Amino acid sequence: MMMIKLWMVTCLQLAELFVSSVVHLIYGFYIFSTAVAGDVSQKLSDYLFKSNVGGETDQSQSNVEGLPPIVLVHGIFGFGKGRLGGLSYFGGAEKKDERVLVPDLGSLTSIYDRARELFYYLKGGRVDFGEEHSEACGHSRFGRDYGKGQYPEWDEDHPIHFVGHSAGAQVIRLLQQMLADKAFEGFEETNENWVLSVTSLSGAFNGTTRTYLDGMRTDDGISMKPICLLQICRIGVIMYDWLDVSWLKNYYNFGFDHFNISWKTTGVRGLVDCLVGNSGPFATGDWILPDLTIQGSTSLNSNLQTFPSTYYFSYATKRTRRMMGMTVPSGVLGIHPMLFLRVFQMSQWRFPQDVSPPYKGYRDEEWQENDGAMNTISMTHPRLPVEHPSRFIRSDSECQTLQPGIWYYKIVEADHITFIVNRERAGVQFDLIYDSIFQRCRKHVFRKIPQTLPNHQSPRCPSSPR
Repeated sequence: MMMIKLWMVTCLQLAELFVSSVVHLIYGFYIFSTAVAGDVSQKLSDYLFKSNVGGETDQSQSNVEGLPPIVLVHGIFGFGKGRLGGLSYFGGAEKKDERVLVPDLGSLTSIYDRARELFYYLKGGRVDFGEEHSEACGHSRFGRDYGKGQYPEWDEDHPIHFVGHSAGAQVIRLLQQMLADKAFEGFEETNENWVLSVTSLSGAFNGTTRTYLDGMRTDDGISMKPICLLQICRIGVIMYDWLDVSWLKNYYNFGFDHFNISWKTTGVRGLVDCLVGNSGPFATGDWILPDLTIQGSTSLNSNLQTFPSTYYFSYATKRTRRMMGMTVPSGVLGIHPMLFLRVFQMSQWRFPQDVSPPYKGYRDEEWQENDGAMNTISMTHPRLPVEHPSRFIRSDSECQTLQPGIWYYKIVEADHITFIVNRERAGVQFDLIYDSIFQRCRKHVFRKIPQTLPNHQSPRCPSSPR
């Protein structure tokens, strides 16, 4: 009887793995083909209808010189400007403001590596991952050279607004901590006040139970199960980087170039070493999934602060509801097909009884509301290992004095990818979310005097902080 039960459970797990793999592959192919089609269409349009946009660019540039940039930081499997042709990770939201930067960071690299890369993308220079970290994780110390950078004047007097989706929110928090700790060699003048505001959209602050469903082990939050969705992903990524097809990697890059996995440097033996787990990012744990488990996030958060001079905002998303004492998906049509199964699984999640809970006081019920990728409790504000100051708001229009050093958070009915890639899915909600984010950055968040927007009078808002 036990053998039959075990056999049935194994068959169900393999069936779930097959369905999850197919759904994710189809979605990945859809994104890639959409990008290619858009790229071809744009090039054809440029060829047939060449337009002269000469003087407008210079005028626009001169109008925004006094504005601090708003930097949009993508999440896991994400991409920045210049990747996947003309496709926008943020669904074109960057066009809503005159000065927005969309960096392309490693889509699967660790929170640490991405934070280092983000600094040099903005400030300029060659990415320095740090000698100690690079040696421990088995990769080159130096990475891409960003030249003069996108915002070389960045300092305390020229701070930046950051907006992060999913894991991008943790990248921003770690970057701010690195600035406070003066962790960048040759830039001893950095401090936390280089960051003016942080806005999180479905942010991965405290980890997610989805990592365990995808294949991370519940007992340590670092290693993977032998058969799981993440193992399939691992093999695919290793092969992609080892083959090192230049035009393909220019189109989309997982960000592991500093591990030197390419066949040109490692040969067949290097591929075997990566596949069996002797080398590479998956062997050393220097990739993003260990940072997204509850254990990994708690460890990361133990060194991250909420700073008293920075403004913090968070939009937590959910696609579940309580019904007859249970947490269930809130409908079918409103949830992306790629996420529906995970919404259901996460809403029924139970931490294994034979494994120690990830933190003292953990309760399964608190982690069941979710958006298909993140648990809602994890997205509101940093909670683990110590809860940071926070304030729940029901509407962006609430007139209240905004105070730095506090996480203002709002819960929105949406799944994890509602506000990225395909803006049509979100409809008017897309514009409401991003308009509120950009307007807050421009009109309600400043340390000295309100900034003057291009073609606008200096804003007067009695409830704005001075």
